[in-house]
Amino acid sequence: MTVRQIRFFGDPVLRTVCSPIDSIDDGVRQLVRDLMDTVQLDGRAGVAATQIGHTQRAFSYKVDDQEGYLLNPELVSVEGEPVPTGEGCLSVPGLWFDVLRYPRATVRGTDLDGNVIELTGEGTLAQAFQHECDHLDGKLYIHRLEGEDRREAMKQIRQSDWF
Repeated sequence: MTVRQIRFFGDPVLRTVCSPIDSIDDGVRQLVRDLMDTVQLDGRAGVAATQIGHTQRAFSYKVDDQEGYLLNPELVSVEGEPVPTGEGCLSVPGLWFDVLRYPRATVRGTDLDGNVIELTGEGTLAQAFQHECDHLDGKLYIHRLEGEDRREAMKQIRQSDWF
């Protein structure tokens, strides 16, 4: 099992818009193994490729009894009214803020065999899909914060022992 180190806020790779995966090779298969191993630790709902230093479009997820990965994921639909949802991030450890997230989300991508996979999640799984797709677009959840919440998040980051 290879658990990769998580990159923290301030690392430029986290602001990178990921490139599509054009072909499945040993490097992509290793990336998927690393993502799946890294998401297995307690308290983790998802890990995006950027969080372990890669700029290819892939993420893993593990919510309740559902786990897996997607290559070239895209958020294809969201349903319901966005609601403030408590959220944290492995790349911004120790912070927790409400972010507007849709209660239902559908993502589409492929597996290592090139098969198209479409997944729909509700609640925490929907939140994870939205959060991980944001990562692959170079966004952290704190970039969705506004006003006083944004100022407070930046203050907490500056005062953290990891920044």
